[in-house]
Amino acid sequence: MQDNIAVLREWIAGSDNIVFFGGAGVSTESGIPDFRSTDGLYRQEYKYPPETILSHTFFEQNPEEFFRFYRAKLIPDKSVQPNAAHRRLAELEREGKLRAVITQNIDGLHSDAGSKNVIELHGSVRRSHCMKCGKSYGLEFITSADGVPRCSCGGIVKPDVVLYEEPLNESDINAAINAISDADVLIIGGTSLAVQPAAGLIRFFNGRRLAVINKSPPSADDEADIVINGSIGETLGSITVNS
Repeated sequence: MQDNIAVLREWIAGSDNIVFFGGAGVSTESGIPDFRSTDGLYRQEYKYPPETILSHTFFEQNPEEFFRFYRAKLIPDKSVQPNAAHRRLAELEREGKLRAVITQNIDGLHSDAGSKNVIELHGSVRRSHCMKCGKSYGLEFITSADGVPRCSCGGIVKPDVVLYEEPLNESDINAAINAISDADVLIIGGTSLAVQPAAGLIRFFNGRRLAVINKSPPSADDEADIVINGSIGETLGSITVNS
């Protein structure tokens, strides 16, 4: 594995057109639970299955239960901070090497770490909007409201996260496709690439250097030039341009 880390270090040192595509494994190292692991949300017991609660149909039919779950399980605690992976990616952007971070996470930690060009495929808990008049709200409005948050116009304020049965934002998809297709180095980290359609975006990669960093082998292993099975925070945190 150390040989592969050395190769990745060389790629990063020699490129100014890197794109990072990340999933839940990036945020688990900050203490945010994922969905599919042994201790993930999908393995816990609830009145309804989490997949059902996080669907558009359930949101419309049972918003009280949706927001109870959403506040308890999807909004990170204020103590949660970016980890070494978030910080190193932000540094690579400042160094002029990383062009974009494409993330399936909704926690906003990449922006907290200082990354500017972040494409949030599944939205963000930091944003919400009134479904009736379109007025925008921040996270505090959701956390401070009792029950179902409502706008001054009376409409329900919905978090800007993509629920099951909802399509991804078209402009985000196009931005991700453009970034991936133009990159000469693509780093995939912290994702099993099991969630579609986001996972299918990697097929647009035209470059020659594809690296996968994940604690367990994802489905992209067969296509990857190098695979590093380990902590993404430790791996990226150990790589500096001059090391």
